[in-house]
Amino acid sequence: MASNSVKTTLKKEKIAIVGSGLIGRSWAMLFAGAGYNVVLYDIKDEQVTSALSDIKIQLEAVKKSGMLRGTLSVNEQFNLISGSNDLEKTITGAKHIQECVPENLDLKKSVFKNLDKYADESAVISSSTSCLAPSLFTEELPKREQCIVCHPVNPPYYVPLMEVIPSRWTQKNVVERTKELMTEIGQVPVLIKKELPGFALNRIQYAIIGECWRLVQDGVMSAEDVDKVMTAGLGPRYAFLGPFEVMHLNAEGMQNYIDRYASSMKSVSADFGPVPTFDGAALNEIVKDMNSQIPLDKLEERHQWRDARLLGLAKLKKDMDVEQK
Repeated sequence: MASNSVKTTLKKEKIAIVGSGLIGRSWAMLFAGAGYNVVLYDIKDEQVTSALSDIKIQLEAVKKSGMLRGTLSVNEQFNLISGSNDLEKTITGAKHIQECVPENLDLKKSVFKNLDKYADESAVISSSTSCLAPSLFTEELPKREQCIVCHPVNPPYYVPLMEVIPSRWTQKNVVERTKELMTEIGQVPVLIKKELPGFALNRIQYAIIGECWRLVQDGVMSAEDVDKVMTAGLGPRYAFLGPFEVMHLNAEGMQNYIDRYASSMKSVSADFGPVPTFDGAALNEIVKDMNSQIPLDKLEERHQWRDARLLGLAKLKKDMDVEQK
């Protein structure tokens, strides 16, 4: 998380954001917080206008919470963000281009074809896709060596992980420049060294979801109690420690943990069963439980509840990191 004590300097470079939805808006805020000039593109004027209005509200909210990135004021950051519905003007001259359109392969191919056409020879052309390997939509592009994926975690302003995924033809310097830029704007980049479905975060997340689903499907636990296993058990650990460090600290080091628990891990893992189909009686039960806990007309209220707690956790982590320095 970027520290408010770090002086933010205004930069001449331009950042292009293609798509003004929730993720596009978050990207705009992240880059503006680091002092970049940001152009936010969408097809219709009203979509851009709505996005800019929401960004101003979000910047005011994070300022009030004490978590505004960098040292520029809300107005200074907001004034660094402009809107456009002219793709060529948006892309031309940009140092970094971040695509944020819906998760549809044909759409990605179409958008990247246009990004490739307008991008400078030195620009990084990046996608926010959460699952699609970059080779799937960049292979036939003349500037494919400049293309990469930067997958943020929602909401990116409070959850700083950034998965960086090159294709086999992505230039090495594009990978390094992208990691450096993500670090500069306050994110935590991790490099996915080879393309695979779901990258890392979603593969780990889906493995957890799969076993949670089986516990409900097999009548072991209710959906509510499964969630408590995470919120009151594994979640507090994983807010600060990764699974390997948990293992290392829960014994006399990693080797000792394996010596103690490898046979149990293999035995339990072998009992997991097939990948759930996510339908049928288990689906009905989980939908019923979740709608009972959080009615559909209360989702936005719960989103705000979630974001407030993620913001508080991010602030706690930042404050604790400062204390350790």
